[in-house]
Amino acid sequence: MEKHPKVNWVKYPFLPSHPQYETAKKQMKLGGNVVSFEVKGGVDAGRTFLNTIKLCSLSANLGDTRTIVTHPASTTHSKLSVEDRLETSITDGLIRVSVGLENVNDIIEDLNQALGN
Repeated sequence: MEKHPKVNWVKYPFLPSHPQYETAKKQMKLGGNVVSFEVKGGVDAGRTFLNTIKLCSLSANLGDTRTIVTHPASTTHSKLSVEDRLETSITDGLIRVSVGLENVNDIIEDLNQALGN
């Protein structure tokens, strides 16, 4: 996903690009199940991504046996100003994914198709 043309960045502790990658390797067996990334195109692109998801569930809360995606700028944090959202690292295109128990290839396919591939 880091190389996807419609993604600005990806945050996941077991990616070598993550600032706490070395710490994560020392403290965890695996990197966890929450992945964050920013779609290019801001709030509209985030909404489009959510509207295009097929397999993954949409929710404001993360953590379930199902894969859940959320776009905080248009859901949980939509009442905040852009400045207030940015203070907490919530960019207009931020997508949060809580990976569930579905087949990983199905999840990847769903995320890719929602990004327009």
